Amino acid sequence: MTTTDANVDANPELEQLIDSCIASRETRNEDWDTLGFQAQKGGDRFRRAQIRYVGSGATGNHEGDDNIIPSKGFTFSNMRLPSGAVGPEHTHNDVEEAFFVLEGEVEVTVHDVEDGTKTATRVLGYRDLIVVPAGVPRSLRNPGTEDALFCVIIGTQKPQLPTYPKTSEMYGVTRD
Repeated sequence: MTTTDANVDANPELEQLIDSCIASRETRNEDWDTLGFQAQKGGDRFRRAQIRYVGSGATGNHEGDDNIIPSKGFTFSNMRLPSGAVGPEHTHNDVEEAFFVLEGEVEVTVHDVEDGTKTATRVLGYRDLIVVPAGVPRSLRNPGTEDALFCVIIGTQKPQLPTYPKTSEMYGVTRD
């Protein structure tokens, strides 16, 4: 970041503060490996990339990544979901999760807590958002022909790793 002419007399501590609060797209990386264990166990249709901004989300321990703005109360990342790819049915028991579509389409399905075979599905497009309550199983799919890019916001500093209900294709799969 560069100091603009308007900020020539700015306080150095404030300059350092504001710089520590910025995560520019040029410094973000598509991490195709963090959820790679799902693709290894379930096939390429589970392949997707996380792009971390604030905190690590619920994709594992990324505390050593000094490229992430530390989370104090929520996590924020982008997810790239290739055409036809899915995010398996999973549950965040401790926190709600929001998805905000930036590009493409994302089909979001919520599953009945007691009987995961009962579902409701909606297709979200550009600038559509859904908030899934804590404890409600959810899954994602890209029904389009292009990659989908969407924001994932989780309302806690360090979410628990998701669990996979018996109706999920990832049931019993663990991060090795």
